[in-house]
Amino acid sequence: MKSKLIAVGERAPRWVAEGFGEYQKRLSHWLPLELVEIEPGLRGKGRDALRATADEGARVLAALPKNACVVALEGRGRLWTSEQLAQRLEHWRGQGRDLAFLIGGPEGHAPDVLARADEQWSLGPLTLPHMLVRLVAAEQLYRAAALLANHPYHRA
Repeated sequence: MKSKLIAVGERAPRWVAEGFGEYQKRLSHWLPLELVEIEPGLRGKGRDALRATADEGARVLAALPKNACVVALEGRGRLWTSEQLAQRLEHWRGQGRDLAFLIGGPEGHAPDVLARADEQWSLGPLTLPHMLVRLVAAEQLYRAAALLANHPYHRA
């Protein structure tokens, strides 16, 4: 099983890229995680934010692996503890499908993206910078995989 983190936004700050790379490396044995960066839609004075979100959504959908289980990171999604995320990961593994985790742009996901998602996952009620969401999601996926492997990383 392979997984992709498909994220709107390009050129993460070095500290985000390094942190993500560390968890990506740690995950390589349990859940290979590829980062796919999606070009953001055009925003600014005189630009239509809804159009920008729709353009991003089309690019996100085009990047999805065929038949993947799609999990959109969404503020109004389901809240999971680390243990519950591990149970979800075990469930997703049992389906035998590749996984795609989606991070939207400044206005969130396009409606078409949310309609395509099999599940919606919320990291909590805080508003986080989208680049930081990459790092937090990767760490939590690593924690979930470590829990399933009885690795001592998670010591709750």
